[in-house]
Amino acid sequence: MQTQNKVIIIDFGSQFTQLIARRIREAGIYSEIHPCTVSPEKIKNLQPSALILSGGPASVLEEDAPKLPKEYLDWGLPVLGICYGMQLLAQELGGSVVSSLEREYGRASFKIQNKQLDFWDNIGNNTEFTAWMSHGDHVDKLPDGFEIIGSTDSIEIAAMANFEKKIYALQFHPEVAHTEFGSAIINNFLFNIAGLKADWSMSSFIENSIDTLKKQVGDKKVVLGLSGGIDSTVAAVLLNRAIGHNLYCIFVDNGLLRKGEREEVIAFLAESFNLNVICVDAQEEFLSKLVNITDPEEKRKIIGHTFIDVFDREATRIQDVAFLGQGTLYPDVIESESFKGPSAVIKSHHNVGGLPETMKLKLVEPLRELFKDEVRKVAKELDMPDHIVWRQPFPGPGLAIRIIGEITEERLSVLRFADCIVQEELRETGWYNKVWQGFAVLLPLKTVGVMGDDRTYEHVIALRIVDSLDAMTADWSKVPYEILAKISSRIINEVQGINRVVYDISSKPPSTIEWE
Repeated sequence: MQTQNKVIIIDFGSQFTQLIARRIREAGIYSEIHPCTVSPEKIKNLQPSALILSGGPASVLEEDAPKLPKEYLDWGLPVLGICYGMQLLAQELGGSVVSSLEREYGRASFKIQNKQLDFWDNIGNNTEFTAWMSHGDHVDKLPDGFEIIGSTDSIEIAAMANFEKKIYALQFHPEVAHTEFGSAIINNFLFNIAGLKADWSMSSFIENSIDTLKKQVGDKKVVLGLSGGIDSTVAAVLLNRAIGHNLYCIFVDNGLLRKGEREEVIAFLAESFNLNVICVDAQEEFLSKLVNITDPEEKRKIIGHTFIDVFDREATRIQDVAFLGQGTLYPDVIESESFKGPSAVIKSHHNVGGLPETMKLKLVEPLRELFKDEVRKVAKELDMPDHIVWRQPFPGPGLAIRIIGEITEERLSVLRFADCIVQEELRETGWYNKVWQGFAVLLPLKTVGVMGDDRTYEHVIALRIVDSLDAMTADWSKVPYEILAKISSRIINEVQGINRVVYDISSKPPSTIEWE
């Protein structure tokens, strides 16, 4: 992305690093995250306007702890150190760091010193506010040229600054919502201290992205797996604007889709955006391979491998294809080069990605610089309707992982109908856009019920409705009882074979959003 201003975040392993990047982008300035293991030369070649040093789980007092390359401080750039980043600055510049008697975790009362500093603008008349701490060490002695600009009851040096060199450091985390005025403090560093200007917006991203795609792809052909989700849809529309019908979108109907999904996706994208969409009916191929399969991981692998086979087969029918388009997002890019390494695999093929090396295609990823919320903003800029912009996530394996146990046509039909009722009621009541995700799960058990004068022994539907920002964590949604009651009543009365509905009130962690 070509912008005048660029803030580089050096990641030392903090769980909050992505939040730093999001806060900077919310201020209208482009930011990137790079692991602390990257070479200073690479960072310098990115031509950053300012550096931010993240927190991290290590102790600077440990011999093998990540260090701060001195080159970062030789370039004369404005620097903000957060938590571990503050301790690294103190250590590198001649101050000292000591272990705290007790680890300080959670809210602390932060007291500003030198309220007149531009660094403390836009927080009203407050000289004290709540800050979020997470540290086991603290700075005990200032480096030469630094002054204390804030303290807490437990540590004297909770914030420090070298005004001449524009190096600021905070022991607390301004990026988290628990810190009062956190966004204002970050903005003060960006605009007042570093002197940056806001030149990052979704409209500028679209313009630059289309130009970049034209240069990258030229007159070559691109194939893209279209799911109907927001990521692949926005990627397809951007590519289409850049290269037109040299983009071939392949939509695979695996027989595990929601009610009317195939028709909705094809009609909308082909007609409204003039996309070149190839629809592949592969229902029989997928379902035949899932007969008698009940293990969740095995389901995912079969669906993922079959998708690759079908996509590969269809893509090779198109002559002279040179590129594979994907809706890769920035969190995926960060994770692939994370300081901490790839996350442990909890489950595979949540969303299918990757194709056989035999295809020999180059990757083109229009969204690899964006977070999920930015993708939605791009969709709005592209004049996509709300039902696409706010379409809830749907897993790659589809309804297969929302049917606990064996997949059959009959069980798929039952779940489709029940899930359709959930979607209808959430939309009707305005709750569809208030929650991250809401869906039905078909359980592999029967319970006794009474309908009319007859005893029934039928299946159970579980409702899963959650609130989340990025699916990394989630909590069950406190949907009004009357809405849940109507969903339950409709499912029991309208879906044959169901006589009981239950509501999942578990959070992630320890549970996951999906049941499989």
